[in-house]
Amino acid sequence: MAAVRDELLAGIERDRERLIGFLSGFLQAQTPNPPGDTRPAYAYVRALLDREGIAYETVLVEAELPNIVATIEGAAPGTGPAHHLALNGHMDVFPVPMGEAWTHGPWSGDVAEGRVWGRGAVDMKAGTTASIFAFLYLSRIRHAWRGRLTLTVVSDEETMGSKGAKLILDTRPELRGDCLLNGEPSALGTVRYGEKGLLWLEVEITTSGGHGGYPHLSKSATKIAASLIRDLESLTEIAVEPPAAHADRLRRSYAATDRILGEGAGKVAASVVVNIGTITGGTKVNVIPARCTLEVDLRAPIGLPIDMLKARALEVVARFPEARVTEIVRSEPNFYPDPHPMLDIVCKNVEAVTGEAPAQIIGLGATDARLWRHRGLPAFVFGPSPAGMGGRNEAVLIEELMTIVKVHTLSAYDYLAVQK
Repeated sequence: MAAVRDELLAGIERDRERLIGFLSGFLQAQTPNPPGDTRPAYAYVRALLDREGIAYETVLVEAELPNIVATIEGAAPGTGPAHHLALNGHMDVFPVPMGEAWTHGPWSGDVAEGRVWGRGAVDMKAGTTASIFAFLYLSRIRHAWRGRLTLTVVSDEETMGSKGAKLILDTRPELRGDCLLNGEPSALGTVRYGEKGLLWLEVEITTSGGHGGYPHLSKSATKIAASLIRDLESLTEIAVEPPAAHADRLRRSYAATDRILGEGAGKVAASVVVNIGTITGGTKVNVIPARCTLEVDLRAPIGLPIDMLKARALEVVARFPEARVTEIVRSEPNFYPDPHPMLDIVCKNVEAVTGEAPAQIIGLGATDARLWRHRGLPAFVFGPSPAGMGGRNEAVLIEELMTIVKVHTLSAYDYLAVQK
């Protein structure tokens, strides 16, 4: 095994410029979501797989949202059950606000200052690059491992994956694997074994409206929205106790999150978070708004079921009879509670590559990894620093990219080179 691992690492270093170049071109393939059309990136990834002679399938329900799936079998001799590892990454990225000034263009893929620049560099085209190349590297050494390796490169993650990873898991259960490795942003000092839940709500507020000089004739939908937003903030005060059987592990996770992701991150991990993602209301400066719509993003820590959080949110909204609520999407808080060999493998490889043992933490955001955990399957995330994710001048350090590719490749090999 040591000789194979050494050759894998040497090959990755030889491919440094190729990896940088691939990510640069990947970022130039514009895939903002919304609207979510990933066909430019899909064509780009397909071209690489075609050059490498990798067989793959396209799974989709809409032409604009294609997903690539590929699977290979190891050929090492052996008896007994073998592992099946799934690698997952997405192609869609956050949109870029109009008029936002970037040092390097959001779709440039520029390589400068030790970074590769562009929207999606962090979330998550660097991680998806790691998944793709780990799959390619292992496809060349099938004689050295047993079992099965599956690659899913998907659309629709930024809008919760119903036409991406969830579609694949629902319709192609043979591709789920017995474990998932994902390259979403995590920070090189962490491996994520779970993540917070989420509840997205749309709140529509309606009044009769009228002239701004006659406020005695109608309430203002935007003023009601302001009061509602203030009251929703009270949800952050909900006391949440982690599940007793895992309380010590989760508290260690929160402490490590604070240390690695910045002061306050541990509290965020353990608490409800309220974000008002969008506000739309009003037609003219001197008109009382008759309508205002909010999109509310609530995040729930481990130990708080989404139904309970929703009930508390509805209690707040009920104070405002002009407001109506529609649920957009939900995801339960999730983590893999039991020890698992892949978590140990990833942590050991992070330490071997970076020189430091990573912390095992709960993610603050949502990823496609949750879809595996919701099905009782272990799913682990190791990727670049989340700094700059979704913001102006998003970029990933080249050394981070190289580290992620190395850790994913070595971990996939180690997992598949041993008997289940």
